[in-house]
Amino acid sequence: MHEGQLAVSLRTVRELVDAQFPQWRELPVRRVSSHGTVNAIVRVGDRLTARFPLQPCPLEEAWRWLEREAEAARELLGRTRFPTPEPVALGEPGAGYPLPWSVQTWVPGAVATDQDPGDSYGFAEDLAEFVAGVRAIDTRGRTFGGQGRGGELPAHEEWVQTCFRRSEGLLDVPALRRIWTAMRDLPRGGPDVMNHGDLIPGNVLVSGGRLAGVLDVGGLGPADPSLDLVGAWHLLERGPRQALRRALGCDDVEWERGRAWAFVQALGLVWYYDRTNPAMSGMGRRTLARIVDDPPTV
Repeated sequence: MHEGQLAVSLRTVRELVDAQFPQWRELPVRRVSSHGTVNAIVRVGDRLTARFPLQPCPLEEAWRWLEREAEAARELLGRTRFPTPEPVALGEPGAGYPLPWSVQTWVPGAVATDQDPGDSYGFAEDLAEFVAGVRAIDTRGRTFGGQGRGGELPAHEEWVQTCFRRSEGLLDVPALRRIWTAMRDLPRGGPDVMNHGDLIPGNVLVSGGRLAGVLDVGGLGPADPSLDLVGAWHLLERGPRQALRRALGCDDVEWERGRAWAFVQALGLVWYYDRTNPAMSGMGRRTLARIVDDPPTV
């Protein structure tokens, strides 16, 4: 999926686990089927998950990210009634794998890409509860760090224009340009609050049509209050999406900024993963279809 992407074999995982965490030598390792784009995921026994970054980067940068990820996971743990991974350990490079890696607790449930909760009002209410619980975490004076989505929409203009150029032949680009023009300059509605930052189907667990847990919590941090509303567009059909809006009490501008953040994310997924990760590309297409089909409120 990425230039220079790292390979992670089960043999490598076995060697790393046995050498660095001998207490887990008797636990089986097995790959987890995933459409994720950031980490290779391997289960270690029944209660642990090892995560191996797929994209090469400088060693110090990799360590800093994993440490921030673990800190974010600890900060979120227990703050809502929905399970999230607990950091367990950090592993060092070895056995031919060049980066540090992490171990977390396994959270049971089916990812929303496998059990689509889009028509579930109960799931929408759960998701709203999760978003509200995350927002309630104290920012402790922190503000958006300027990396990725969550600051100002116009800062993504260059990326969006790149996506439009790369999407010719894949999407109705003229129609999408009109939507972006209408959303791009929507004003901020308030100070930064805490957000999960990436509520896409692959990061959300479902059981019986309800929210069973949330994964990939390393992006937890202060950002635009509308950022986590991307989940409304990535995960829900119109009726449940409106139920989530009512539960969170979103005004028109906040709601439309959430739509805009989902647009920025989905637009990039379609072309970037068109040939290498069809599930992610398809997710982007579905989100854009929801955005197009649900008329804006401002």
